[in-house]
Amino acid sequence: MSVDPKKTASNGQEKMLTSQEQQVLINEVRRLIGPQSGKASIFCSDASISRYLRARNWNVKKATKMLKLSLKWRAEYKPEEIRWEDVAHEAETGKIYRSNYIDKYGRTVLVMRPSCQNSKSTKGQIKYLVYCMENAILNLPPEQEQMVWLIDFQGFNMSHISIKVTRETAHVLQEHYPERLGLAILYNAPKFFEPFFTMVKPLLEPKTYNKVKFGYSDDQNTKKIMEDLFDFDHLESAFGGNDDRGFDISKYADRMKEDDKKIPAFWTRENTVSSVPNHVPSLDSTRLDSDTDASDNEKIDSSPDPVMDTDITNPDQKSLVNEGERNASAGVH
Repeated sequence: MSVDPKKTASNGQEKMLTSQEQQVLINEVRRLIGPQSGKASIFCSDASISRYLRARNWNVKKATKMLKLSLKWRAEYKPEEIRWEDVAHEAETGKIYRSNYIDKYGRTVLVMRPSCQNSKSTKGQIKYLVYCMENAILNLPPEQEQMVWLIDFQGFNMSHISIKVTRETAHVLQEHYPERLGLAILYNAPKFFEPFFTMVKPLLEPKTYNKVKFGYSDDQNTKKIMEDLFDFDHLESAFGGNDDRGFDISKYADRMKEDDKKIPAFWTRENTVSSVPNHVPSLDSTRLDSDTDASDNEKIDSSPDPVMDTDITNPDQKSLVNEGERNASAGVH
């Protein structure tokens, strides 16, 4: 996606907002939510308000409503108070973990392995997802606010599909972590997953949907894109990289316990991060010819793109492009 804020003009075209215009809207949202204290005050930084505004296409009323709901959710759910001991049982199989590397744009990386699901509790799974999201944010480098999801479908079958968990995951991600997802790569997804993904499309905002890309280990374009995004010496072999050490729950637990010690300071610090993040090339602009056949849609398009030449295609790419162009400014991502 392009991180440049935009708004829709009366003629339907998008035009840029200047930094001064952005700040005016940020200040207006801040006025509407009223004075905040404690953790809520830290959460409502200019950077955070900017994410909510971008998620709602710089519509102050909608962004304010969304932010107020997130503040209510955070006050009740208390995501920043979740600790490793609270979710360790969910993490044992390595179904979700934060990698020990970042991508070449400085984004933290969450690795997900749906076939390693070890719980039937939706509540427990969402709590662990929230912990992982908070941990990924905690470890973002300065001036970066997004993360990458790498989803490994090795060993995946129909028994691992849960509409309920998918729905709840989409809700939490889109409503309470807007603009945090930069890219989700579904790696080696089986054919039977594609109808399921089409079925859950209505749960996703257009911008979120456009960030979900499919890649395949036998596709050279996928390999090139992965090389452009990651250092292969650090990338797991499951995604074509050179690291074949695998997930070690003991070492990971130690990392998370150390990270947990950083949380109190994170929520008492002055937030000095810029409201405008570093530029990351757009991943929403994949272009496919109208006569592209289905087999081409399943792989990464190798044709150069004037905005970004590292797009991974979605199995529903034609409708995705058409809808994305119509609605790119309408949703959360």
